Amino acid sequence: MNTALLRATWRHPEFRLGARHMVSLALGIAAWGLVTGVAMVKSGLSVPLALFMTFFVFAGSAQLAALPLMAAGAPMWVVWAAATCVNLRFVIFSAMWRPYFARFPLRQRCVLGYFSGDLNYVMFMKRFPDPEHRVEDQMPYYWGGVATNWIAWQSASVLGIVLANVIPPAWGLGFAGVLALLGVMCSLLKERSTWVAAGVAGAAAVAAYALPLKLNIVVAIAAAVAAGLAMEAAERAWKRARRPGAGT
Repeated sequence: MNTALLRATWRHPEFRLGARHMVSLALGIAAWGLVTGVAMVKSGLSVPLALFMTFFVFAGSAQLAALPLMAAGAPMWVVWAAATCVNLRFVIFSAMWRPYFARFPLRQRCVLGYFSGDLNYVMFMKRFPDPEHRVEDQMPYYWGGVATNWIAWQSASVLGIVLANVIPPAWGLGFAGVLALLGVMCSLLKERSTWVAAGVAGAAAVAAYALPLKLNIVVAIAAAVAAGLAMEAAERAWKRARRPGAGT
């Protein structure tokens, strides 16, 4: 991103709006990052290696899934498999983001992928449900949101790494991140299809809880997407059937 484009993005009203929308979630993100930073050092990683992991990986759930395996001396392929399974949800996210970002070069799409997060995805889709609507506003909004998310996570994670011997994991601050996710989810439950998708996801996650490598998360996401799409297709078919003259 050249200097002129960077300046234009920074000054765009949608950049500030995206940042403001994520500020309300920053406390939960920071609490989650703090606990992850503490967990990395408590698991036996040195401070330099923990810093490298937080900046290079930038995926809290994958880090927390991999840390116990690393501490137990599991083979590297098992660590990679666990992290990959936990992050498979981003395959679904990227498929949904494709209509918005496919027009950009590969290098830029890779950068966009690095900064993407669960809450960024939710807030972005809530703001721009139609890929063809207000195309010029999409990227500034995206960067405003991910900038807030990245800064909140990394600053808290670094603080947790540095103060790992002072902040006990028993505080359970990571639950604040769960509350942030729940708050965003509840704000999106407006239509019948979203309620059904949320219910199916919860049921699938519980039913598949015994699966290894946290695969129940992937099962829940896939089931929710399938249920939501099925509900939307059924509602469209029902509306077409009720139109005047539809049966003639």
